[in-house]
Amino acid sequence: MPTSLSGPVAKPLSGGRPKFLVVLLHGVGADGNDLISLAPYWAPLLPDAEFTAPNGPQPCDMAPYGRQWFSLQDRTPSVIFAGVSATAPVLDRFLDDALAARGLDESRLVLVGFSQGTMMSLHVGPRRARPLAGIIGFSGALTGPDRLAGDIRSRPPVLLVHGDADPVVPFSMMTLAEQALKANRVPVESLACPRLGHSIDEAGLKRGGAFLQRVLRNVSTEPPA
Repeated sequence: MPTSLSGPVAKPLSGGRPKFLVVLLHGVGADGNDLISLAPYWAPLLPDAEFTAPNGPQPCDMAPYGRQWFSLQDRTPSVIFAGVSATAPVLDRFLDDALAARGLDESRLVLVGFSQGTMMSLHVGPRRARPLAGIIGFSGALTGPDRLAGDIRSRPPVLLVHGDADPVVPFSMMTLAEQALKANRVPVESLACPRLGHSIDEAGLKRGGAFLQRVLRNVSTEPPA
Protein backbone atom coordinates (compact mmCIF):
# COMPACT_ATOMS: atom_id res chain seq x y z
CA MET A 1 0.00 0.00 0.00
CA PRO A 2 1.36 3.48 -0.88
CA THR A 3 2.54 5.47 2.11
CA SER A 4 1.56 8.85 0.63
CA LEU A 5 -1.57 10.19 -1.01
CA SER A 6 -2.23 12.86 -3.61
CA GLY A 7 -5.19 14.24 -5.50
CA PRO A 8 -6.85 17.37 -6.84
CA VAL A 9 -6.76 20.62 -4.88
CA ALA A 10 -8.95 23.72 -5.03
CA LYS A 11 -7.12 26.77 -3.70
CA PRO A 12 -8.94 29.37 -1.54
CA LEU A 13 -11.44 31.46 -3.45
CA SER A 14 -9.97 34.54 -1.75
CA GLY A 15 -6.69 33.97 -3.54
CA GLY A 16 -4.74 34.16 -0.29
CA ARG A 17 -3.04 31.74 2.03
CA PRO A 18 -5.41 29.00 3.25
CA LYS A 19 -6.77 29.57 6.73
CA PHE A 20 -8.81 26.37 6.78
CA LEU A 21 -8.49 22.95 5.15
CA VAL A 22 -11.37 20.72 4.03
CA VAL A 23 -10.32 17.18 3.11
CA LEU A 24 -12.80 15.30 0.90
CA LEU A 25 -12.69 11.49 0.95
CA HIS A 26 -14.36 9.70 -1.97
CA GLY A 27 -16.25 6.44 -2.11
CA VAL A 28 -15.11 3.10 -3.52
CA GLY A 29 -14.60 3.06 -7.28
CA ALA A 30 -14.28 6.84 -7.53
CA ASP A 31 -11.27 9.09 -6.97
CA GLY A 32 -10.50 12.59 -5.77
CA ASN A 33 -11.97 14.15 -8.90
CA ASP A 34 -15.39 13.02 -7.74
CA LEU A 35 -15.60 14.91 -4.44
CA ILE A 36 -13.49 17.92 -5.40
CA SER A 37 -16.65 18.90 -7.29
CA LEU A 38 -18.08 19.94 -3.90
CA ALA A 39 -15.51 22.72 -3.59
CA PRO A 40 -17.23 25.22 -5.93
CA TYR A 41 -20.44 24.83 -3.94
CA TRP A 42 -18.89 25.48 -0.52
CA ALA A 43 -16.01 27.81 -1.46
CA PRO A 44 -18.21 30.97 -1.50
CA LEU A 45 -19.18 30.16 2.11
CA LEU A 46 -15.54 29.61 3.10
CA PRO A 47 -13.43 31.79 0.77
CA ASP A 48 -10.30 31.25 2.88
CA ALA A 49 -10.56 27.45 2.82
CA GLU A 50 -8.50 25.14 0.66
CA PHE A 51 -10.17 21.92 -0.49
CA THR A 52 -8.19 18.77 -1.22
CA ALA A 53 -9.46 15.37 -2.32
CA PRO A 54 -6.81 12.64 -2.08
CA ASN A 55 -7.14 9.52 -4.16
CA GLY A 56 -7.57 6.30 -2.19
CA PRO A 57 -4.33 4.33 -1.84
CA GLN A 58 -5.48 1.21 -3.72
CA PRO A 59 -6.83 0.54 -7.24
CA CYS A 60 -10.46 -0.51 -7.01
CA ASP A 61 -10.58 -4.33 -6.99
CA MET A 62 -14.22 -4.45 -8.14
CA ALA A 63 -13.90 -2.33 -11.29
CA PRO A 64 -11.33 -1.61 -14.01
CA TYR A 65 -11.07 2.02 -12.89
CA GLY A 66 -11.24 4.16 -9.75
CA ARG A 67 -9.62 3.89 -6.35
CA GLN A 68 -10.53 2.51 -2.95
CA TRP A 69 -9.48 3.00 0.66
CA PHE A 70 -9.74 -0.74 1.33
CA SER A 71 -11.36 -3.76 -0.27
CA LEU A 72 -15.09 -4.32 0.05
CA GLN A 73 -15.19 -7.73 -1.61
CA ASP A 74 -15.73 -9.27 1.83
CA ARG A 75 -18.25 -7.15 3.72
CA THR A 76 -18.08 -9.04 7.00
CA PRO A 77 -18.00 -6.30 9.68
CA SER A 78 -14.75 -7.57 11.19
CA VAL A 79 -13.06 -7.63 7.77
CA ILE A 80 -14.26 -4.10 6.97
CA PHE A 81 -12.99 -2.86 10.33
CA ALA A 82 -9.61 -4.48 9.63
CA GLY A 83 -9.50 -2.77 6.24
CA VAL A 84 -10.26 0.66 7.72
CA SER A 85 -7.70 0.12 10.48
CA ALA A 86 -4.99 -0.89 8.00
CA THR A 87 -5.50 2.24 5.87
CA ALA A 88 -5.93 4.67 8.78
CA PRO A 89 -2.19 5.35 9.26
CA VAL A 90 -1.87 6.36 5.60
CA LEU A 91 -4.70 8.87 5.95
CA ASP A 92 -3.33 10.12 9.27
CA ARG A 93 0.05 10.74 7.66
CA PHE A 94 -1.61 12.61 4.80
CA LEU A 95 -3.50 14.84 7.25
CA ASP A 96 -0.36 15.54 9.30
CA ASP A 97 1.61 16.48 6.19
CA ALA A 98 -1.22 18.55 4.70
CA LEU A 99 -1.61 20.59 7.89
CA ALA A 100 2.13 21.09 8.31
CA ALA A 101 2.55 22.20 4.69
CA ARG A 102 -0.06 24.91 5.20
CA GLY A 103 0.94 25.95 8.71
CA LEU A 104 -2.43 24.89 10.12
CA ASP A 105 -3.54 22.75 13.05
CA GLU A 106 -6.44 20.36 13.58
CA SER A 107 -8.78 23.12 14.76
CA ARG A 108 -8.85 24.33 11.14
CA LEU A 109 -9.43 20.94 9.53
CA VAL A 110 -12.74 19.35 8.52
CA LEU A 111 -13.04 15.84 7.10
CA VAL A 112 -15.86 15.23 4.61
CA GLY A 113 -16.51 11.67 3.49
CA PHE A 114 -18.86 9.94 1.11
CA SER A 115 -19.70 6.24 1.58
CA GLN A 116 -16.35 4.47 2.12
CA GLY A 117 -14.81 7.90 2.67
CA THR A 118 -17.26 8.39 5.55
CA MET A 119 -16.08 5.12 7.08
CA MET A 120 -12.51 6.42 6.95
CA SER A 121 -13.49 9.84 8.36
CA LEU A 122 -15.48 8.45 11.29
CA HIS A 123 -12.70 6.01 12.13
CA VAL A 124 -9.71 8.36 11.90
CA GLY A 125 -11.19 11.61 13.24
CA PRO A 126 -12.09 10.54 16.80
CA ARG A 127 -8.84 8.58 17.13
CA ARG A 128 -6.64 11.63 16.61
CA ALA A 129 -5.24 13.16 19.77
CA ARG A 130 -6.20 16.73 18.85
CA PRO A 131 -9.82 17.35 17.88
CA LEU A 132 -10.63 18.31 14.31
CA ALA A 133 -12.99 21.21 13.68
CA GLY A 134 -15.57 18.72 12.46
CA ILE A 135 -16.51 15.70 10.36
CA ILE A 136 -19.26 15.38 7.74
CA GLY A 137 -20.29 11.90 6.69
CA PHE A 138 -22.52 11.36 3.65
CA SER A 139 -24.12 7.96 2.97
CA GLY A 140 -21.68 6.02 5.12
CA ALA A 141 -21.24 4.07 8.33
CA LEU A 142 -19.23 3.84 11.53
CA THR A 143 -17.20 0.66 11.42
CA GLY A 144 -16.59 -1.23 14.66
CA PRO A 145 -18.92 0.90 16.79
CA ASP A 146 -18.17 -1.31 19.79
CA ARG A 147 -14.44 -0.52 19.44
CA LEU A 148 -14.84 3.24 19.64
CA ALA A 149 -15.07 3.48 23.43
CA GLY A 150 -11.64 1.93 23.83
CA ASP A 151 -9.99 3.94 21.05
CA ILE A 152 -11.52 7.42 21.20
CA ARG A 153 -9.07 10.27 21.86
CA SER A 154 -11.03 13.35 20.76
CA ARG A 155 -14.62 14.34 20.10
CA PRO A 156 -15.01 16.58 17.04
CA PRO A 157 -18.58 17.56 16.14
CA VAL A 158 -20.11 15.29 13.49
CA LEU A 159 -22.83 15.75 10.88
CA LEU A 160 -24.32 12.61 9.32
CA VAL A 161 -26.39 12.84 6.12
CA HIS A 162 -28.08 9.84 4.50
CA GLY A 163 -30.79 9.14 1.96
CA ASP A 164 -33.61 6.97 3.24
CA ALA A 165 -33.75 5.11 -0.10
CA ASP A 166 -30.02 4.25 -0.21
CA PRO A 167 -29.63 0.81 -1.85
CA VAL A 168 -25.86 0.59 -1.22
CA VAL A 169 -25.31 1.57 2.41
CA PRO A 170 -28.55 0.99 4.35
CA PHE A 171 -30.18 4.07 5.85
CA SER A 172 -30.14 2.31 9.22
CA MET A 173 -26.35 2.72 9.29
CA MET A 174 -26.83 6.42 10.02
CA THR A 175 -28.89 5.68 13.12
CA LEU A 176 -26.38 3.11 14.36
CA ALA A 177 -23.51 5.55 13.86
CA GLU A 178 -25.38 8.35 15.59
CA GLN A 179 -26.19 6.16 18.58
CA ALA A 180 -22.60 4.97 18.97
CA LEU A 181 -21.15 8.46 18.65
CA LYS A 182 -23.59 9.88 21.19
CA ALA A 183 -22.81 7.01 23.56
CA ASN A 184 -19.19 8.14 23.41
CA ARG A 185 -20.14 11.79 24.04
CA VAL A 186 -19.37 12.93 20.50
CA PRO A 187 -21.55 15.92 19.47
CA VAL A 188 -23.52 14.58 16.51
CA GLU A 189 -26.42 15.75 14.37
CA SER A 190 -28.08 14.03 11.46
CA LEU A 191 -30.13 14.75 8.36
CA ALA A 192 -32.35 12.16 6.68
CA CYS A 193 -32.97 12.91 3.01
CA PRO A 194 -36.35 11.57 1.83
CA ARG A 195 -36.37 9.38 -1.30
CA LEU A 196 -32.65 9.90 -1.85
CA GLY A 197 -30.48 6.98 -2.93
CA HIS A 198 -26.70 6.65 -2.60
CA SER A 199 -25.96 10.26 -3.40
CA ILE A 200 -25.71 13.84 -2.10
CA ASP A 201 -28.63 16.19 -2.74
CA GLU A 202 -29.19 19.91 -2.43
CA ALA A 203 -30.47 19.60 1.15
CA GLY A 204 -27.34 17.73 2.17
CA LEU A 205 -25.08 20.28 0.50
CA LYS A 206 -26.83 23.17 2.24
CA ARG A 207 -26.72 21.47 5.63
CA GLY A 208 -23.08 20.60 5.07
CA GLY A 209 -22.22 24.19 4.19
CA ALA A 210 -23.96 25.52 7.27
CA PHE A 211 -22.11 22.97 9.41
CA LEU A 212 -18.75 23.99 7.94
CA GLN A 213 -19.43 27.65 8.63
CA ARG A 214 -20.54 26.91 12.18
CA VAL A 215 -17.65 24.68 13.26
CA LEU A 216 -15.08 27.07 11.80
CA ARG A 217 -16.78 30.24 13.06
CA ASN A 218 -15.07 30.25 16.44
CA VAL A 219 -11.57 29.69 15.03
CA SER A 220 -9.47 32.84 15.05
CA THR A 221 -9.23 34.52 11.67
CA GLU A 222 -5.48 34.14 11.33
CA PRO A 223 -3.82 30.71 11.54
CA PRO A 224 -0.90 30.24 13.91
CA ALA A 225 2.38 31.73 12.63
